[in-house]
Amino acid sequence: MPCARSGAMRLDFTMWVASYGGHTVVVDTGFSERAGDRRGRRLDLRPAEAVRRVGADPGQVSDVVLTHLHFDHAGNIGDFPGARVNVQADELAYTTGKPMTHEALNHFYESDDIVDVVRRVHAGDVRVAEGDVEPAPGLELHLVGGHTRGLQIVRVHTRRGWVVLASDALHYYANFQERNPFPAILDLGRLLDGYERLGELASSPDHIVPGHDPEVFERYADPDAGLPDGVVALHTPPATVPAH
Repeated sequence: MPCARSGAMRLDFTMWVASYGGHTVVVDTGFSERAGDRRGRRLDLRPAEAVRRVGADPGQVSDVVLTHLHFDHAGNIGDFPGARVNVQADELAYTTGKPMTHEALNHFYESDDIVDVVRRVHAGDVRVAEGDVEPAPGLELHLVGGHTRGLQIVRVHTRRGWVVLASDALHYYANFQERNPFPAILDLGRLLDGYERLGELASSPDHIVPGHDPEVFERYADPDAGLPDGVVALHTPPATVPAH
């Protein structure tokens, strides 16, 4: 699989909060403490506490968007019991079907997370999308696949234009710049096609936000914004854009 870079590269695990018209939407919910312990990952902050840090009430979150159901994106949905969960039908079918009989595929998922989502389906608290949808004006979900069967990216209209949260359609900025994917791929062709969708949906390349790149926090760091530690704002332009 394409990946020309060598040596260790840091992965950051992120979640995002979008607020508009009195609604609060959470995009991805990280990994659970149990999953982190099992996989040697440290959970720095629970999603509910992260929402409080930006001045929102976890109990008032209207929607949780799960870009896909890998362990590092779909844990902790119990932090938002009153929210509707948004997931793609392709992802739900894939993670509850025959592919999960293969350890090489199921090890990216936590069965407890999948069960939590299925329970929410049975409770009527899940919007199961079949392709591109617009849950609310200014918030769009676009099915791209590639990294997983039902990966969706999130397009958000902000004061500076359309920002696209790429999730794992794009782990690092360099993957997009070099058209060189991160080597965790279910369908390489769809993943590469997803790069084209990212370019079409974002107002500019600087409006694309990769899923795991520490550089996001370097670009958007703004000491004058008065934000809590570990929080950056994407509705304002990046303070710095490193040269490559």
